[in-house]
Amino acid sequence: MATTTIWKQPATLDDLNRMTEGNMLGHLGIRFVEIGDDYLVATMPVDHRTQQPFGLLHGGASVALAESMGSVGSHLCIDAARYYCVGLEINANHIRAVRSGQVKGVARPLHIGRRTQVWDIRIYDEQERLVCVSRLTLAVLPYQE
Repeated sequence: MATTTIWKQPATLDDLNRMTEGNMLGHLGIRFVEIGDDYLVATMPVDHRTQQPFGLLHGGASVALAESMGSVGSHLCIDAARYYCVGLEINANHIRAVRSGQVKGVARPLHIGRRTQVWDIRIYDEQERLVCVSRLTLAVLPYQE
């Protein structure tokens, strides 16, 4: 039985991790660690770059991880020569505090349409406990000729 994938853009982990260099993803230490047939997995350290002043994982860092993963995933699902994706809305529910180590995000699409995409991103601590649930909605826009 043939494996079906949602990805229209072929990409390796090296390709995805090169995309993190020299921008916010790299600054926060976000690394892609797995590409499945219909999901992406990335990690982010919980350290001085991602903690709030009280020593906990900053909610904004969790949102940055979620939006980064959903944005990269949406890009891989389109014909990038004709279209690009931009975020319309993101929400996040912070479930559990994390003080150190790293977190892991798992991003899966809920909807891949011609004009919009909706992604579910779940972030876990090192004990696989749910830390944050996020949903990202993106617009799929054509390049102007």
